[in-house]
Amino acid sequence: MDFRYDVIVVGAGHAGCEAASAAARMGSKTLLITMDMNKIAQMSCNPAVGGIAKGQIVREIDALGGQMGIVTDRSAIQFRMLNQSKGAAMWSPRSQSDRKRFIEEWIKVLSHTDNLHIWQDIVVSLIINDNKVCGVKTMLGIEMQAQAVVLTNGTFLNGLMHCGKTQVKGGRISEPASYGLTEQLVELGFKADRMKTGTPARIDARSIHFDEMTRQDGDNDWHQFSYLNTVHRALKQMPCWITYTNPQTHEALRAGLKDSPLFNGQIQSIGPRYCPSIETKIVTFADKEAHQLFLEPEGVDSNEYYVNGFSSSLPWQVQLAGLKTIKGLEDVVLYRPGYAIEYDFFDPTQLHHTLETKQIKNLFFAGQINGTTGYEEAAGQGLVAGVNAHINTHGGTPFTMGRDESYIGVLIDDLVNKGVDEPYRMFTSRAEYRILLRQDNADERLTRRSYEMGLADSDRYNLLCQKQTACADFIDYMQNTIVHKGEVDGWLEQIGSTALHEGCKISELILRPQVNIKALAEVLPVLKEKIAHISDASNGIEPNGEEVVESCEIQIKYAGYIKREKMEAAKLQRLDQIRIPDGFRYEQVQSLSTEARQKLSRIRPKSIGEAQRIPGVSPNDISVLLVLMGR
Repeated sequence: MDFRYDVIVVGAGHAGCEAASAAARMGSKTLLITMDMNKIAQMSCNPAVGGIAKGQIVREIDALGGQMGIVTDRSAIQFRMLNQSKGAAMWSPRSQSDRKRFIEEWIKVLSHTDNLHIWQDIVVSLIINDNKVCGVKTMLGIEMQAQAVVLTNGTFLNGLMHCGKTQVKGGRISEPASYGLTEQLVELGFKADRMKTGTPARIDARSIHFDEMTRQDGDNDWHQFSYLNTVHRALKQMPCWITYTNPQTHEALRAGLKDSPLFNGQIQSIGPRYCPSIETKIVTFADKEAHQLFLEPEGVDSNEYYVNGFSSSLPWQVQLAGLKTIKGLEDVVLYRPGYAIEYDFFDPTQLHHTLETKQIKNLFFAGQINGTTGYEEAAGQGLVAGVNAHINTHGGTPFTMGRDESYIGVLIDDLVNKGVDEPYRMFTSRAEYRILLRQDNADERLTRRSYEMGLADSDRYNLLCQKQTACADFIDYMQNTIVHKGEVDGWLEQIGSTALHEGCKISELILRPQVNIKALAEVLPVLKEKIAHISDASNGIEPNGEEVVESCEIQIKYAGYIKREKMEAAKLQRLDQIRIPDGFRYEQVQSLSTEARQKLSRIRPKSIGEAQRIPGVSPNDISVLLVLMGR
């Protein structure tokens, strides 16, 4: 072992695993450094992947050739497609995972990835020469050389845990914090701050009265995260359970607020707005008598349950007293109480869109170190950082994605241009072009590009080509096959739609809001026969027939909206193509507002489009810049 690598990734959480896997698969000799090889890709908080907008990110990771979707499907114990009562742009996959199997599946992936090495240790400093990272130094006193380094430290940088008045140094329960990196980077001129997140108690299933709760089963259909037909859910599928807090719960919790780190000044940093602790909920929404809780299983062979919605840093006695007032939890037994954790992060406006830092060449940040929250946001950043770390060491065009290409592109653009003042969480509302960024078409948006740069393999690319061919053929069929008057009139009247006055194409019928392809096929034999033919081809690496049918229906129903959003995205792209010279002296342009001069000088956007998305830069400021750029 000579400890010389192309890329070193520090931290084996969700960002680190994707970064290391991507860099290695593209050909870089890669080292992944972790404190504990048994905790690789640990699900530190809830045992689930996906959700609103987050599920789209995981499908994008899979489309690009990343691993999170594959690992999630293979460890899934419940899958649901959220928001199916809404438009297709809002559909979001979510999966409960067996926490232990999730780790095991990731270890399998990493262990069978060529060019990838793992080292168990703690990185205490970076080796930097002439503003370029050259390697790392570890707690064991080893110096490791690298052409690029990706920091994915999660909540471990100066991590401090809180449970009531008790404070314990650490990055996660029973795991040490990491020291030295923040201090070194601050000395180099980086801006750092503190954030807070938390987690609920874990409880024993044998003490839960499930018969007093509402059962929530998953979907039993073909949907999954990975586009690959070789990946499937194999584990036993398990239900979640719904219950609620009540006024007695809130009274028990209020009694402990004086000892709450969030309200007695012990915690100063900002927590996630969209995943607040239970004590924050009862204070912020004091008029609300109940809050919904989800009890989520941790695994098929475990009695451990996660109480989603009851995150807390109150003293453990107060948490227990509150839980015992909840229907079904009267006899609850804890495995461990909830706790909060404070940790260091770095202002993400100090990054390029490649996630390389502006101050130090070949140094990349990904995950919670950039002020984000969530496994999915971290994994998406990790993949982008890993790809670009490889490109920086082997040559090639930097890999970035626009806001019209992916939710990952929206995420990174928001971080780099806007920064964060609270833990960043992705929502569909953050994307201007969410009809273009649907969960069903991530492969069509991203796989070809990933294949061309060497990350997605030929099987994945061939699967995409076959899917697109099958979709084009099916759409052509529906646009050229006539449904005659009287052929389906009775059915149309049954579903509340008007009968046909004359024959029309199948595609025109599909445009009706009451009509969907599968239901229509049950009363239209020629369509049913066509669908059966598509599904019969679903073997080997050939596309899933049901996925083809769903994709075609969405393309037909939303064609007008898709066309309009593509036109809007083209306008944005034109502004992104107007480059701003490196070193442009904004402070000398008096016609810019003071706020614009300050923010443009700090963030250093590379294009007019990026400048336009910086908060505080007005349309008038953009007009001034357009004139100065000769437009």
